[in-house]
Amino acid sequence: MSKSVGDVDSEFQAICISKPLAPDVEMEAHISSYPPLGQVSQLRYKSFQFFALLEISNEHAKDPWEVVAWHSSPKDGWVETSLHPIATSDSPSLLQFPSPSNTLLYFRAPFFVPSSMKFTLKFRNGSNQPWTWSRDVSGIADGVILINPEIPFEGMGTTLSDIIHGLNPELQIRAAVSQTPRTQLWTIKANVGPAGDDRSAYTDTEIGTPWGGPLRYFALVRHGSPWLGPRHGSSSFSLDKDAVMCSFLSHEGKHLVLLGVSGIANVMTLLRSSDSGSVKLHIRNDAEAESSGLVLAAVGDNFESAMAAVMYHARTVVFATENKQDQLTRELQTLSDDIKPEWYENWYDGLGYCTWNALGQRLTDEKIINAVEALAKNRINISSLIIDDNWQDIDYEGEDQYQFGWKGFEAEPSAFPYGLKDMVSRIRSKHPSIQHVAVWHALLGYWGGIAVSGDLAKTYKTVLVDRDDSNLNGPMAIIAKEDVAKFYNDFYQFLSDCGVDGVKTDVQYMIDTWVSAKLRRELTATYLDTWMVAALRHFSIKAISCMSQAPQLLFYQQLSRNRPVMLARNSDDFYPDVPDSHPWHLFANAHNALLTQHLNILPDWDMFQTDHEFAGFHAAARCLSGGPIYITDVPGKHDTDIINQMTGPTPRGKTVIFRPSVVGKTTDVYTSYDEPAILKIGSYHGRAVTGTPMLGVFNTSRQPLRELIPLSNFPGVMPTMKYVVRAHRSGLVTRAVTPGSPAATLAVSLVVRDYDIFTAFPLTQFESETNGRIYIANLGLIGKMTGAAAITTYQSELLPAGRVFFDTRLKALGVLGVYISSLRNMSIERDFMVTIQGTPIPPHTVTVNTADDRVLNVDVETAWKEMGLEAGWSNEVEVKVYFDIEYP
Repeated sequence: MSKSVGDVDSEFQAICISKPLAPDVEMEAHISSYPPLGQVSQLRYKSFQFFALLEISNEHAKDPWEVVAWHSSPKDGWVETSLHPIATSDSPSLLQFPSPSNTLLYFRAPFFVPSSMKFTLKFRNGSNQPWTWSRDVSGIADGVILINPEIPFEGMGTTLSDIIHGLNPELQIRAAVSQTPRTQLWTIKANVGPAGDDRSAYTDTEIGTPWGGPLRYFALVRHGSPWLGPRHGSSSFSLDKDAVMCSFLSHEGKHLVLLGVSGIANVMTLLRSSDSGSVKLHIRNDAEAESSGLVLAAVGDNFESAMAAVMYHARTVVFATENKQDQLTRELQTLSDDIKPEWYENWYDGLGYCTWNALGQRLTDEKIINAVEALAKNRINISSLIIDDNWQDIDYEGEDQYQFGWKGFEAEPSAFPYGLKDMVSRIRSKHPSIQHVAVWHALLGYWGGIAVSGDLAKTYKTVLVDRDDSNLNGPMAIIAKEDVAKFYNDFYQFLSDCGVDGVKTDVQYMIDTWVSAKLRRELTATYLDTWMVAALRHFSIKAISCMSQAPQLLFYQQLSRNRPVMLARNSDDFYPDVPDSHPWHLFANAHNALLTQHLNILPDWDMFQTDHEFAGFHAAARCLSGGPIYITDVPGKHDTDIINQMTGPTPRGKTVIFRPSVVGKTTDVYTSYDEPAILKIGSYHGRAVTGTPMLGVFNTSRQPLRELIPLSNFPGVMPTMKYVVRAHRSGLVTRAVTPGSPAATLAVSLVVRDYDIFTAFPLTQFESETNGRIYIANLGLIGKMTGAAAITTYQSELLPAGRVFFDTRLKALGVLGVYISSLRNMSIERDFMVTIQGTPIPPHTVTVNTADDRVLNVDVETAWKEMGLEAGWSNEVEVKVYFDIEYP
């Protein structure tokens, strides 16, 4: 919960989030390529195949089409290279159903690029026809190719001044040992004076110009006081807001990442741009003594390595400032040791429901109970209920929520006449599948703190603090330092007594709006530490940190590993009634995850509604995120098909989601929101090498998009392994492919608001004496967006007499997919036997997939029900498939 719809809509307009439309030209053809237009592609090898895809109407399919790449390199002017038509058998793979009125034509040419190349495309349908340039058709700018060969790394042998031109000599710069291979690391410090007269000290210090001017840059800025958001550029460095981190891509393909470290010694360090395109430090010091701001700088061959280098070192810096023997550290360790692994699964992996968008801003017990009843009536089996803002007893004095204060622990008397405990008891008794009930509250009580006339102000000592922020100003009453621990323990004990076993603690950024330097340095750590200990003591890991991306919270609260992983919101809210917010929501989350993946949190991409025009869009992104999934449907308005694609029932009847083991994040760091490019969110599930890469594709633009996407761009793909790639929405599967081969490139076409998820499954190879080489793969639960994450264990082996043994365990029931390259020549009745929990299953539950006849469907859910099976101690289902590869 954060701003009103009106505030949000105006903010989106202010930062120009509405995307530009495509050029208004008559389009009979669409062209895309790999390497792609409009983007920067970093390739390992100087020699590569350049592909182009021309989509034209059927009436022009027989025309003599020509495609030419127009390109230049640093040493040469613009020249052209003709691309030649190629047969479908030697072309990229298509896993979507093409338009029946269009024909796809593929072209290719070999290229050799020593260092870099800039290019665009032109095409025509006959030598006597005029050329059409790709930019005129799609509005997409030139593409750039940078060659980054894999060479032995012995240190760059350079100083930071070789990388940052005009480096300020007054800065304190030291080389540091990087914990990431093939990177170099430095610390940069700048002095800042002491706070005085209860006001923080500020200083702005020039750093210099990365690379003398980068090819492209990416930054995470303070999009609003509580949140981070991405910014991009391809010319002079220019930011509209202060940044926590910035990355700069050089014209030679090197990446410089700068990270401002905050939350240490009461100092905040942020990054700004100057009018000349250089980087400046903006430092705030709340301490009474002179101090320094800290920036970490790392350079490497790729963004992920350089980003990891600064984040790992930031953790080292934070760890060095912690007192390993103080009471807080000891208590955090004790509370952490008591947490059992299965608790994480119970909290993270169940489907949740949040009241915020669903029930409005004036909650009542009957509204909440009716919503839960509606879910049950529609057979939506949630395991977590989050009672969001407006259940508390608030004074409603002032102009808006930022002035409202909290009066007492008990729920609003008129809205919850029988109390919070009564309502929770009624819900738990009637709906035992709801394992967890959490409630919302602000870190400081409510948006406006504590009501000065309420019972809380009479029970606990309070202080007045002045605030200064774009959304608010003026004083607020908060609990004084000496009573914060008692306040939290009393409140959380009250909640526990009411049957509440979790909290969503919101508005945490409010501590950064305080004006007083004295209160900032005395109360910031007090509130953050006390809340963390109280939440762990009373609710274990069942806490959500929200509106907590203020810089000092990121480093002080969320970076350290001396506490359990907690859920933390990853971006601004889901706004159902602001159309332009939905593409931006996905884009911001995918880019924020580039930083938050390194924190000691599980990124939470926020709730969404399944009965919404962007429902599939949001659902696919949540499944890839690796974080929790909770819905906020208006009672009775649900899309059960979307819900079923995200979830599945366990053998014990609980509904679970399928979280990949690696959090989802963008794979295109330097592609901006206003460029007409597909947003690609990469994730991964399982162990290194043998796990399953996933790539979600989303059209966040205002025009149809087409791209050629190579398998090598999927996270975790091994260059020497063979895979099959399956599309979630069509169910189509590629043939066995090796990264780098033509068929290992996917031709992807998305209309506005369209999306899909491609999953790459590693193949196991068996040799048959009678039928040659046969490939198999475990596809997990098909029909689920990230069904590969349902796999808990898997093995296969060749038994004597040419029989293959396929054994997998699944965390939920559904339809198991098994890819067998020779399936179309086999007989289910003759060649297969399938068991669940060691018992043969009904023959009709084993079929050939209708979308691809190389996929065997095992309907585990139907078989389980018909066989009357019961869950074992592990709450998993074991499926064994035996089949004969020496079939006639």
